[in-house]
Amino acid sequence: MCGIVGYVGQRQATPILVDGLRKLEYRGYDSAGVAVWDGQQSKVVRCEGKLRNLEERLVNDGCPGQVGIGHTRWATHGKPSDQNAHPHRVGGVSVVHNGIIENHMELRQALKSRGVNFTSDTDTEIVAHLVAEKVSSMELKQAVRATLTELRGAYALAVISDHEPDVLVAAKSASPMVIGFGEGEYFVASDITAILEQTRDVVVVDEDELVVLSREGVTFFSPSGASLQRTPKRINWSAAQAEKGGYRHFMLKEIFEQPRAIADTLAGRINLSSGEILLDDTAIDATKVQRIVIVACGTSFYAGLVAKSLIESIARIPTIVELGSEFRYKNPVVLPNDLVIAVSQSGETADTMAAVREAKSKGAQVLAIANVLDSAIPRLADWALYTHAGPEIGVASTKAFTTQIALLTLVAIKFGQARGEIEQSRAEELLHGLAEMPGNLAMIFEQVDVIKAIAKKYHDSIGFFFLGRGAQYPIALEGALKLKEISYIHAEGYAAGEMKHGPLALIDEYLPTVVIAPKDRLYEKVMSNLTAVQARSGKIIAIATQGDPDIVNVAEDVIYMPKAPPELVPIFSVVPLQLLAYHVADLKGTDIDQPRNLAKSVTVE
Repeated sequence: MCGIVGYVGQRQATPILVDGLRKLEYRGYDSAGVAVWDGQQSKVVRCEGKLRNLEERLVNDGCPGQVGIGHTRWATHGKPSDQNAHPHRVGGVSVVHNGIIENHMELRQALKSRGVNFTSDTDTEIVAHLVAEKVSSMELKQAVRATLTELRGAYALAVISDHEPDVLVAAKSASPMVIGFGEGEYFVASDITAILEQTRDVVVVDEDELVVLSREGVTFFSPSGASLQRTPKRINWSAAQAEKGGYRHFMLKEIFEQPRAIADTLAGRINLSSGEILLDDTAIDATKVQRIVIVACGTSFYAGLVAKSLIESIARIPTIVELGSEFRYKNPVVLPNDLVIAVSQSGETADTMAAVREAKSKGAQVLAIANVLDSAIPRLADWALYTHAGPEIGVASTKAFTTQIALLTLVAIKFGQARGEIEQSRAEELLHGLAEMPGNLAMIFEQVDVIKAIAKKYHDSIGFFFLGRGAQYPIALEGALKLKEISYIHAEGYAAGEMKHGPLALIDEYLPTVVIAPKDRLYEKVMSNLTAVQARSGKIIAIATQGDPDIVNVAEDVIYMPKAPPELVPIFSVVPLQLLAYHVADLKGTDIDQPRNLAKSVTVE
């Protein structure tokens, strides 16, 4: 959940580290710090709070030097404080860490029995002590490798030592890490975004690899200690993609990036003239798939619920959707012809990754849907499809969600074609609808002033209901989640038909109800639900189809979306909900890009 960055080269390290941490602060913002070799020792400057606090401290307490590591923290062990901030320094060894050392209590007790005194409550300080015990008698690389044999859990580590001041050693297991290559300088980071301004040539570190960086170059080692040949890949993202681009917040920028992101996700995958779908190098025989199990967490879970509706209606394959955190612990039933689809924006979500391992241990084949190239879950899977949404900095996911749905729609149609469950004319209609979607989203963005006015009207409400039927039910859940995440207003999503089974008791004139009411086969049912809300003085905000003359009879406020085939409506209907949540939060003055208690990539349990 934390972010790490490191540098070895000829330039001053601290500005590079701080710039990298600024790009990584979405991963955690409880504290930040750097350790830099100043020619005599590694000097550590760290402090509680956001990165700006560290920057202020560095003005008066600079860290000159050309080798260093940095960290931005999301607290797991030990409350946010100066002493729990990284880097941790012990006996000339400085360490930064992303992950959780599961056997930290056992190791702590063993170290205490050897006379070690601890200055923090973190699991990471244990690593610093263990490496420090060993560097007096062996090289830093060997000391780190020996320490890794004692650790259980997830980690991405970067270590420097006064004993070898020109060397940085990094290692990873179940936490993300990339190495950047420059001219006589090298970088390590949790995320490509952190080093894009410095280099576009990167290697994604594989599981249990150890990496040694110096001014002379980078060497990769397998768990057994054998050196490995790794060739850098060129990243085509521009550094500007990871900046706000003039928008007030990253989240708003990413909402407006969705037409481009969807177009990029579809690019090269649809042949409109033939109706053919190309799903990269996947070789899944859909005719042999008897059941699909989708595993995901958070917003990706809701994308999975939309996909369930699409796959069952288009391809006629029974589909279940499981939370990764539940799937991994319930001894799941995995059948011989099951296909597991793992959905994760980061490709590093700990619970989803564990669910994939569980599924594979039971013989399942796995298709990964992710945004981050060469991330852990795609590498574990048998096949991987990337959404190509580009870096998503805001903690609340927007463009990752819509591109997941777009890609999963292609999967549903492809499988439906393979199984003969969808007529070619219908498949071509859906593919043309997808291709036209980026342009058709414009009509929603043209209603921003309407959405702002609705937000202003209701932003002081103490709660919201979100209602939807069919494939719109998970969109209601996602709309409620967006509002909760960034405005801190309590919100609940419900299947509209369930209102009379309890939730209707809460309806009054003070509780706004947001309903997704496309003009489809369930429209009359939804309207019936809304009359029950209206009869109890409930205030209704409707997301409705352009040209619907009846919705104004029940709704006080309406946001319109383009006409589209029912299978494609979820992408259109969620965008107004993203904008509504954003503008409510903006009026309330919350920290939209970094909402309290949350981090972007949940890489620990």
